[in-house]
Amino acid sequence: QVQLVESGGGLVQAGGSLRLSCAASGSIFRIRTMGWYRQAPGKQRELVASISSGGSTNYADSVKDRFTISRDNGKNTVYLQMNSLKPEDTAVYDCNLVDGIYRTYWGQGTQVTVSS
Repeated sequence: QVQLVESGGGLVQAGGSLRLSCAASGSIFRIRTMGWYRQAPGKQRELVASISSGGSTNYADSVKDRFTISRDNGKNTVYLQMNSLKPEDTAVYDCNLVDGIYRTYWGQGTQVTVSS
């Protein structure tokens, strides 16, 4: 069993910053990618950013140049540094892990609220 524990969400004013963390533990069969998705009320879940085991990154156009994803392979932890936050970034952010045989795991979600 794999567990993903997220932290770092909260309330911030527009223009501010937050850093999300997601630590994976348990019986992990080689991590392929880790990433962050988000879902705002009334909207579909969307990919925010992902990072492969080799360090390749992928970002949604809406967060490029504002968000940075990184990972610590030794700690099985992925981070999302979010700068210049906007009210439209308000959502529940979910951590995602895809292992070596393409099994997908999700965290419990953390709320990010950006006030205008």
